[in-house]
Amino acid sequence: MSKPFPFSAIVAQDDMKKALLMAAIEPLLGGVLIFGDRGTGKSTAVRALAELLPKIETRAGCRFNCEPEKPQTACPVCTASNSHRPGKVIKVRTPMVDLPLGATEDRICGALDLEKALVAGEKQFEPGLLATANRGFLYIDEVNLLEDHLVDLLLDAAASGVNVVEREGLSVRHAARFALVGSGNPEEGDLRPQLLDRFGLAVDVKTIGDLKQRIEVIRRRDAYEADPDAFCETWARKDAAIRRKVVKARTILRDVDIPDDILSRMSLLCMRLGIDGMRGELTLMRACRASAALAGRLSVTWDDVSEISPMVLCHRLRRDPLDDAGSAPRVERAIEAVSAGTGHG
Repeated sequence: MSKPFPFSAIVAQDDMKKALLMAAIEPLLGGVLIFGDRGTGKSTAVRALAELLPKIETRAGCRFNCEPEKPQTACPVCTASNSHRPGKVIKVRTPMVDLPLGATEDRICGALDLEKALVAGEKQFEPGLLATANRGFLYIDEVNLLEDHLVDLLLDAAASGVNVVEREGLSVRHAARFALVGSGNPEEGDLRPQLLDRFGLAVDVKTIGDLKQRIEVIRRRDAYEADPDAFCETWARKDAAIRRKVVKARTILRDVDIPDDILSRMSLLCMRLGIDGMRGELTLMRACRASAALAGRLSVTWDDVSEISPMVLCHRLRRDPLDDAGSAPRVERAIEAVSAGTGHG
């Protein structure tokens, strides 16, 4: 099986790439929603990011991606008795789980292992996709076509970091810390505003309009398909540089300071835009901190806020039928107003 297309080789689409990197750095962001035209590299970027990130340590045979030093009670491999020693510690690539559109709640959350129950009379938990995605990414293509109650379930698990199964005589809790990434084509329908608000970041991906960039996309894709290994080797150094930035950003993330005046202007911005609740401000704070950490800085600046605000706030705005310009210009106008000291208007 050939390696995924290198993350650093993706042409343009800077907002999408930055949003994914921030989600990889700050798990509390709650996921990324990528809406855009078909064939704009959405799924390519997600798979490339999973390959780019540092490998994780777990135990051989573990289906919950447990941290070796923190075994979960639900995992029979990592909590084996003295007569059955836990599997050896191994390194595996960051999990990247595709959620099929037809997936059931049992397949996602896990359920009773019917074969063992019927054949051996044992009541044992069969892990679902949330266990497989732990410490990695769960990717939903065409998220706008997934049933709302399943999207809600996934968002709840992503926000809490825990999957709880209470049915069929089972009572199981296990870690489900993953970055949720959803993509879709707006022509096929929108998500409900309540679900939109639960995604931390949202970006719109457009078909590239620059001729030189379009030609570069074709050339790189052709070279990759002709010899994937050689192409990946060509871009390995740039991917490694991004990996080092992510590792460093994770290390310094909690040390990044947000000055009081910046925090105050963040709140003024959300108030001016009429953002409901506090989730917008919390997400904006976390995203700006991740952006600063990615740049290797220990303090958030207003430039971070100006750059990140559209991907945090646009999908949280109430629809304004009298504003034909759309969400992004509304956010940009509000940023300019707050920057000029007129945020109280």
